[in-house]
Amino acid sequence: MELVFSYKETRIYLSRIEIALLVLVMLFYFTFDFLIRVIFKLIEMPLLTNDASVLGLLFIILAFIFYTSSSKHKGWVKFYKYVPALLLCYFLPSLFNSAGIISGETSKLYFVSSRYLLPAALVLLTLSIDIKGIINLGPKAIIMFLTGTAGVVIGGPLTILMVSYFSPDLVGGQGPDEVWRGMATIAGSWIGGGANQTAMKEMFESSDKLFSAMITVDVLVAQAWMAVLLYGVGMRDKINAFFKADDSSIEELKEKMIDFEKKTMRIPNLTDLMIILAIGLGITGISHFGADHIAPFIEQNAPELKKFSLTSKFFWLIVLATTGGLILSFTKLKTYEGAGASKIGSVFIYVLVASIGMKMDALAIFENPGLFLLGAIWMIIHIVLMFIVAKIIKAPYFFIAVGSKANIGGAASAPIVASAFHPSLAPVGVLLAVLGYALGTYGAWLCAILMRGVS
Repeated sequence: MELVFSYKETRIYLSRIEIALLVLVMLFYFTFDFLIRVIFKLIEMPLLTNDASVLGLLFIILAFIFYTSSSKHKGWVKFYKYVPALLLCYFLPSLFNSAGIISGETSKLYFVSSRYLLPAALVLLTLSIDIKGIINLGPKAIIMFLTGTAGVVIGGPLTILMVSYFSPDLVGGQGPDEVWRGMATIAGSWIGGGANQTAMKEMFESSDKLFSAMITVDVLVAQAWMAVLLYGVGMRDKINAFFKADDSSIEELKEKMIDFEKKTMRIPNLTDLMIILAIGLGITGISHFGADHIAPFIEQNAPELKKFSLTSKFFWLIVLATTGGLILSFTKLKTYEGAGASKIGSVFIYVLVASIGMKMDALAIFENPGLFLLGAIWMIIHIVLMFIVAKIIKAPYFFIAVGSKANIGGAASAPIVASAFHPSLAPVGVLLAVLGYALGTYGAWLCAILMRGVS
């Protein structure tokens, strides 16, 4: 017997064995999480408090995932057919966080990886970018990105209207605890990023308690959707057939990037590695210097631009780092892609991925199940709108996935999803994510005004 999902010529078959395997993986995850919780939550502090120890653990986890995912053993091949390796890079650290072995709250690794490694990764990933090739992708990438933004903006008020019919208390609250204020912070995060989220908290005066709960909803719902997107990468041909999409331009760009890497490929020596690190970390240092001066200048002389995130240092850090990589892509330094520039950038990205996972508590949402329902409905509206527009314009799955994560996740997630299709495509995610930062606060502000109107 098989479970069959079909639509016209597209069919996805899941046998009873395959369904059972997926269920067992989920049961193992939550059972292991619960048991470890019981063992280690007996102590107040996490087991590992030294960030050097935590970093070592994260690298061991990443090495284990990469080693097993590249293994030819049938058991591992079967396992990774259904559980993407990238997904484990998020969830295994979250297990240790949920269990109290490590703590995403007390560790400084996320700050270090997001402020130092992320901009360096963006520089190295954009170093070999083919601007003309990206332009040749056509308008569908921008259309899907803007559709993702629209899905968040209209999804917020629609969620409040829908939930108010069967549970008005869930979308109620008084003063700073009004739910729409907390949802405004999610809108800021989903369209832009953490800087936009904080801006919404200050702008609409959400309480600290509500803000903390909404952060949990934000992270878990966004990562659940990312898990679905990553799972869909393996079925992209069937999904593209459903949308009758032509992804030839994407494949052409990917092949051009691969050809360039092959032409410039060489075994890196110590000098090559030093120069690659100098490029990534050097531009990161310049970007920090620029951000430290540009953001305060704008805040002092044009405070009204705060709603566009132009007073955020993190915004300028990402913009300057990406711009630096783009500029260097027109120079001879571009040839360092052949010595492994993007691979080093990918290492930085995966450290960031693990540190993000370390901040997740897999079962924390059960403390606020009602708020999770709001986030889930909101995300479903975003997804449905994305799929409707994709069907109309016949957009390939790559544009759906990257366009969505450029909104819901930004520069930390969009290049990761893009690189899941192929590492050479990461720059597309970077560029769209930067656009998301630019629109983040404005779109979230509009969403908040609409939510306040329907509350």
